[in-house]
Amino acid sequence: MRTRNKWKHSLYLLLALAMLLYELPRLSPDGPAPVFWFGVVWAGFAFLIIAAHLHFIIGVDEEKSKQLEAVRKAKLARWEEKLHKQGRVGQKS
Repeated sequence: MRTRNKWKHSLYLLLALAMLLYELPRLSPDGPAPVFWFGVVWAGFAFLIIAAHLHFIIGVDEEKSKQLEAVRKAKLARWEEKLHKQGRVGQKS
């Protein structure tokens, strides 16, 4: 399932790049100002889409989730150790 998602994101990335390459040469600052600024905003959104797909393909989320899971496990171990020590102290009293 993971490779299918990567293929899907790769396809969408290529489509976004193709649309951007089609649009950028036509973006002319000499034309009417609203048309130019619409093109700039459109290109900005296209770059955001490309960045999001690259983020997924590279697997930054996977690495981050692994790091977060390691932090959770470490915190749980400290918490259990603390409770275990408190339980021993409570039993001795």
